[in-house]
Amino acid sequence: MCADSGDRDPTHRRRPRYPGKNPRRFHEKYKELNPGQYPADVRKVIESGKTPAGMHRAIMVDEVLRVVAPRPGEIAVDCTLGFGGHARAILERIEPGGRLIGLDVDPIELPRTVERLRAAGFGDRTFSAHRRNFAGLTQLLAAEGIAGADVIVADLGVSSMQLDDPGRGFTYKESGPLDMRMNPARGQPVSRFLAHQSAEKLARLLEENADEVDAMAIARALKAEPVLTTADLRQSVRTAVAAERPKASDADLEKAVRRTFQALRIAVNDEFTALDTFLRQLPACLAPGGRAAILTFHSGEDRRVKKAFELGHRDGVYAAISDEVIRSSAEEVRANPRAGAAKLRWAVRAGVSSQKARRLAASST
Repeated sequence: MCADSGDRDPTHRRRPRYPGKNPRRFHEKYKELNPGQYPADVRKVIESGKTPAGMHRAIMVDEVLRVVAPRPGEIAVDCTLGFGGHARAILERIEPGGRLIGLDVDPIELPRTVERLRAAGFGDRTFSAHRRNFAGLTQLLAAEGIAGADVIVADLGVSSMQLDDPGRGFTYKESGPLDMRMNPARGQPVSRFLAHQSAEKLARLLEENADEVDAMAIARALKAEPVLTTADLRQSVRTAVAAERPKASDADLEKAVRRTFQALRIAVNDEFTALDTFLRQLPACLAPGGRAAILTFHSGEDRRVKKAFELGHRDGVYAAISDEVIRSSAEEVRANPRAGAAKLRWAVRAGVSSQKARRLAASST
């Protein structure tokens, strides 16, 4: 005999059943989002030359390790922890006796990365994580009682976990809320940011943050009607550029979309201000002979890093710097196309002999 409906547990809920054969929502679509349950699927995606959804493949790990040369017992800082790929590689080389401090502003991804590194065997004495921007590195090291780090690494790219999730608003491949904040709890989303900017200011922003050639046409289109989703933004940009340049190819239109997304992401997260502050503080955060490596992904970032390193070398703050950018290998780009835009620059803090500085420089080439 069936129990009376009044006896049922009111908290019980049937698991959701999704209509159709293939679910549409991001968090239901990809088996890679559960790598422990579907390891073969994750491996299959990686072997196909793609990045599994919800994961991030650290870029130029070997090159970064070569230029910063982490050694057992050293203190290292990963200023942009992300998925933890660079951090894990460094941690493996500074043991025993070493310590790595990780920073990241993303409150969603940071706990997941900490959990992964803890599961890999890196305890509190070896690894600590802090939810903060690298612009505050000086204050953090002072609070930790560290006069200077031996290794400092910063990967300025947006992590694949953020790019892949339409709910974060970084991608235009699927429609989602137009947000793009690294920390969704702070600041304002891009949709609100656009509403408060003039067309002239938006045009300057597109030029300065992304070298966009059709900046004014795009800016006017973004002010002509509300832009609330990533799909809205993509369509507005494509329509504006097509009207401005009737012979523009589809590739040209998509390039303008990418540049617009980049420029707005930089603006809403105040990325250049944070980077400029970090670069000013960087020498004081390095121990004598300490090594820094910075990965950039567009010209605005690279120009700032190059200029800061050149000025520091001229003034004697750095004993050696990279003469040219280091690029991802052809093999890495084939395996991970997102590595194609990466540029790596390095610097060695003064305080070591000129002979040692030359040796460090030679080992990085």
